[in-house]
Amino acid sequence: MQVIIVGAGLGGLTAAAALAARGIEFTLLEQASQLGEIGAGVQLAPNALKVLRALGLEQRAAEVGFEPGAHVIRNWKTSQVLARTPYKGVLTDIFGAAYYGYHRADLHEILRSAVPAGAIRLSARCTGVRTEGDQAIVTLADGSELAADAVVGADGIHSAVRGSLYGAEAPRFTGNACWRGMTPASALSPGLVDPDMTVWFGPGASVVHYYIRGGTIVNWVAAFESDAWAEESWNAEGRREEMLERFADWHPTIVSLLANSDRYLKWGLFDRDPLSQWSRGRVTLMGDACHPMLPYLAQGACMAIEDGYAVADALDKGRGDVVAALQAYEQARRERTARVQLLARARSVDNHLRDEASIRARDERFAKIREQQGNGRHSYGIEWIYEHDVTRA
Repeated sequence: MQVIIVGAGLGGLTAAAALAARGIEFTLLEQASQLGEIGAGVQLAPNALKVLRALGLEQRAAEVGFEPGAHVIRNWKTSQVLARTPYKGVLTDIFGAAYYGYHRADLHEILRSAVPAGAIRLSARCTGVRTEGDQAIVTLADGSELAADAVVGADGIHSAVRGSLYGAEAPRFTGNACWRGMTPASALSPGLVDPDMTVWFGPGASVVHYYIRGGTIVNWVAAFESDAWAEESWNAEGRREEMLERFADWHPTIVSLLANSDRYLKWGLFDRDPLSQWSRGRVTLMGDACHPMLPYLAQGACMAIEDGYAVADALDKGRGDVVAALQAYEQARRERTARVQLLARARSVDNHLRDEASIRARDERFAKIREQQGNGRHSYGIEWIYEHDVTRA
């Protein structure tokens, strides 16, 4: 069997590593001229750590990540704790794996290390894909074509593979945008930022922050409602003054965290409705190519990593019938990812409530959850996400 994976992000690299572990030949196509990930934070929950464990990468991932003490929800103005879910030393006992925050480049390098260098082809931008008989054909920007038994589109929200299968369709701007940055811990007063994964709920906005790289950096994302920003880009520079003005009346912890960041990037949040079909013939999709997710559950990378393992496993088990294998992969994954995708969309509303009655009702709901918390109950009710083990599904 020969497989082509389009896109060398976290999901594509996971698929490649899982195929390599099974002895399946593949080519990983990446449009960039060099491998590497932009400077940004990413979080992996227990469901994704189980995949890294199956690939023999969990220990390395634990060494470069930061395990937060808890998931904490705070009031934007008063810093009052609305909810708290213990993480460190608790999630492993309950769900079988831990939760870590990473610099994306560190995690990207760990996954890349599990992929044979000769299987990666750089400066290879896919412009289209089709199935012809018993082959899937990938067309590249230079006009050349590659053939394989199966093609996996891991090429993101603007996927060329998806466009070939289902036609051009622009993603939906959600009315939310984000600033993001990284603040050196040394630039902050000692103890200002707790070693937790913390989300602050405010009117029309929310801020998430967590430590990475051994606690030396605080990665933060400041989301806000906006109808004036509609560009989907991870690398667009934002104006520091604009960002600080938007969050000027927030708690001093947030003001200090944002003000001391090394840079300020701004991007619009886009998503799509769940896709009812991922595969056609010998071509399938994974990750953001079929289920782009908003960041409010920190599950976008986790779902892509789960997909990568699942598609490799399905191809391994279905070597005699690639088309049926891809259908089995889709059937195993589609309902779960759609549920996570829609829940992340709903969280964006709950996090940004404005009217006092709705805010009071939400906060009272969290207070009741705190009273009943135990046995791993999460404030968001997402135990079903964390307990899943795609390596045993």
